[in-house]
Amino acid sequence: MSRILTLREALGEAMSEEMRRDESVFLMGEEVAEYNGAYKVSKGMLEEFGPRRVIDTPIAELGFTGIGVGAAMNGLRPIIEFMTWNFAVLAFDQIVNNAAKTLSQSAGQFKCPIVFRGPSGSAGQLGQQHSQTFESWLANIPGIKVISCIDPADAKGLLKSAIRDDDPVCIMESESFYGLKGEIPDGDYLVPIGKAVVRREGSDITIVSYNKMMEVVKRSGCSS
Repeated sequence: MSRILTLREALGEAMSEEMRRDESVFLMGEEVAEYNGAYKVSKGMLEEFGPRRVIDTPIAELGFTGIGVGAAMNGLRPIIEFMTWNFAVLAFDQIVNNAAKTLSQSAGQFKCPIVFRGPSGSAGQLGQQHSQTFESWLANIPGIKVISCIDPADAKGLLKSAIRDDDPVCIMESESFYGLKGEIPDGDYLVPIGKAVVRREGSDITIVSYNKMMEVVKRSGCSS
């Protein structure tokens, strides 16, 4: 069986399911609680889980990212939401120099199970400072896993896997896709991290893509 959800609903459902499953999981970021998230991904979560697990932060990305990294090193599983990945540049010191290196610098004694997520890339009526993509930057940092979700099922399954992962995971979402609808399988649906998926079989050419460019690839009629 399956249901139809938007991508934002799929992300919210993934976080809520994992927070019900594991009390060490919590969400932190700007406007995630009282305002239900800048893009309404965390709608209803404050009412269900309370202010100790759905935490509104000041406009201080470096600060609350550091709190999340410290919490992860001490056994919790934080989800850090950035209103946009462009703002996360302020927190790259914590992501790159602390979260990514915790396991190796501690010789395996400390893990850092933390998820960083939010919109990345261009969208409607955004300035240059809000339209950048950081997938390739972060993918070249040892110790970080980078995910770019492309539809609701992908978003839910990958986010759930990321929350359960013992390594730092960066999830890049498309603001343009938050309203995209798609089928979500019922049950404890997980998508493995690091495995490509074939969206359409072909015989003559292969196009490889990710994020919202997948819609362009799908319309091309070629295998992807």
